[in-house]
Amino acid sequence: MNFSLRQATLQDIPVLERLIKESARGIAAQDYSKEQIEAALNGAWGVDTELIHDGTYFVVEVEGSIVACGGWSRRKTLFGGDKQADRQSAVLDPTLDAARIRAFFVHPEWARKGIGRTILQRCEDEAKANGFRSTELMATLPGHRLYKALGYIGDERIEFQLGNGVSIEFIPMKKKLS
Repeated sequence: MNFSLRQATLQDIPVLERLIKESARGIAAQDYSKEQIEAALNGAWGVDTELIHDGTYFVVEVEGSIVACGGWSRRKTLFGGDKQADRQSAVLDPTLDAARIRAFFVHPEWARKGIGRTILQRCEDEAKANGFRSTELMATLPGHRLYKALGYIGDERIEFQLGNGVSIEFIPMKKKLS
């Protein structure tokens, strides 16, 4: 399979918004209810333009179509798109803090083909090149399986309130970069 990885641009946002919804409604439906998915799409999951501006968000294209996205961050926010209310844009200290792995979404038709792994490797390589010695993330339940297979540690579920009495479980995970 031939695919290419590149930095996301602001012009990609409409396609990314569609991709995130398709990924969430397809892949996450095995682990979350329809109500949880729709609530999460209103903030917890979505495009974070700060990552695009920082040049740390990537897309994977197959024959010119975006089929996956994901990135890393040197900022304090651990997860959430632009609609997330409690975002923290403070820049992390790579000698003390872990880089954040952020906002991975793969179109259901392209899942389990090594694309997520490819994006994650690029993110880890760049975080390391920027002085970070570890990474952390807030995994969705389906994402947990991928991250665990790639050396991330963490199994304890936490409940996150999405609003209107709806909550969702995430799993905080970490990895030391070698």
